[in-house]
Amino acid sequence: MKSDFVKKGIANAPHRALYNALGLTEEELSRPLIGVVSSYNEIVPGHINIDKIADAVKLGVAAAGGTPLVFPAIAVCDGIAMGHTGMKYSLVTRELIADSTEAMVMAHGFDGLVMIPNCDKNVPGLLMAAARLNIPTVFVSGGPMLAGRMDGGKISFSTISEAVGQFNAGIIDEAKLKEFECKTCPTCGSCSGMYTANSMNCLTEALGMGLKGNGTIPAVYSERIRLAKHAGAAVMRLVEKNILPRDIMTEKAFMNALTVDMALGCSTNSMLHIPAIAHECGIEINLDIANRISEKTPNLCHLAPAGRAYMEDLDAAGGVYAVMKELSKKSLINTDCMTVTGKTVGENIADAENLNTDIIRPIDNPYSVTGGIAVLRGNLAPEGSVVKRSAVAPEMLVHKGPARVFDCEEDAQKAINGGNIKAGDVVVIRYEGPKGGPGMREMLNPTSAIMGMGLGNSVALITDGRFSGATRGACVGHVSPEAASGGVIGVVKDGDIINIDIPANKIELLVPDAEIKERMKNFVPKKKSLGGYLKRYAASVSGGASGAVLD
Repeated sequence: MKSDFVKKGIANAPHRALYNALGLTEEELSRPLIGVVSSYNEIVPGHINIDKIADAVKLGVAAAGGTPLVFPAIAVCDGIAMGHTGMKYSLVTRELIADSTEAMVMAHGFDGLVMIPNCDKNVPGLLMAAARLNIPTVFVSGGPMLAGRMDGGKISFSTISEAVGQFNAGIIDEAKLKEFECKTCPTCGSCSGMYTANSMNCLTEALGMGLKGNGTIPAVYSERIRLAKHAGAAVMRLVEKNILPRDIMTEKAFMNALTVDMALGCSTNSMLHIPAIAHECGIEINLDIANRISEKTPNLCHLAPAGRAYMEDLDAAGGVYAVMKELSKKSLINTDCMTVTGKTVGENIADAENLNTDIIRPIDNPYSVTGGIAVLRGNLAPEGSVVKRSAVAPEMLVHKGPARVFDCEEDAQKAINGGNIKAGDVVVIRYEGPKGGPGMREMLNPTSAIMGMGLGNSVALITDGRFSGATRGACVGHVSPEAASGGVIGVVKDGDIINIDIPANKIELLVPDAEIKERMKNFVPKKKSLGGYLKRYAASVSGGASGAVLD
């Protein structure tokens, strides 16, 4: 066992003395030591139940002959952090989570790990750590929230966000807004649509790092507790067989994840996180690969915010395995990839069934023949930009309009709330990228305000920042290079015409090349006075097109 180097032999008597202080018996020390990485806290709704998940994992590990030892990982609630300085600290925690988990594992000599993430940056951060450490590891998430119920239908976090815009536009009154507020988030768990947290938990399953149901079983179901026990047992089998994360997270496995991403219509944030996780595995994934996969992958699901289905509906329809089974019918899935079950993808999905073809469209009757995410390039984004195509109204797939330029989210929000954005406009928010923000803030508030005020079918928004998974509409993020790195988005002026052509994968500033060159010659990016972690982060983070990894 790997842990023998810290617990066996005369030289390790001091170590054993400290294990004694933990209350561990000799019998427990003779077994594999399994780190249970719990991201439980009392501020994130998706994490408030993780103490119960960790307890269940510990039972599973112990029953299978291991000794579980819990240590923590941090997590930020993107919803609570949204719209203020706190959002600068969301994406940056991904690296903190990976680094601190690496430090804990390397310092204490574990034989295996069970990672328990749930919300947005917590999932990719722990996947990055698993890739670095490369010891047997299983993931089991805290699970998604149930959808809210109101006016005879289901609602989710994007609903309350857009309700604020409706209130500001005089469409609903304060009493109705209060009702949305009280009914939107009825249980613990990651927010109930195909937002970033649920996207990444589903993609963990597609990668092969989580058991069946990891991404979809609701947080409040007893089945989630049983899944956690199975995860604890599964890591012991991986330890026995020495199946490692990099045996599972291969290039083919990442292609599976991207394919499932396109079929599900996942959050655009997956285009930040998948490249970053792959990078830790020594695999480079660029945005061009994403477009190639999107071109051949049909979009099979329209979950909120793209549609009116929710994670509980996807789970009841057969979950991620059922989606992969549909994709396998046209040989779009690499079925020979190893997974944490100790079996291949093909073996895992052999008996999967699509139980609701309204939720998971059959492969021959998709929502669209291309995937849910598109990467756009052009003179405005030569390194690429990302849009959730499946959540864009048909009439906005091609849009040309005058730029309304803002150097931060707050200024854009004031203009939208003040009624200063008109039909046809293209709202440009810059200096919100990985370096410029820093931290690449999500722009849920501006996009929700646009939708809530009835402008979703006539106004586009582009940014070098990013969008929440709850965002819908013609919202193009990750524009690269960003303004702070000297990107062309930094020289866009009010009134410049911008052309967005999603089917053609193009985004263009319709200004003569000679004028753009002249503007760029005189362009000096704005600098912000920074301190603490954000200063260190901004100094070493790469662009959004390469996953915002630290160089």
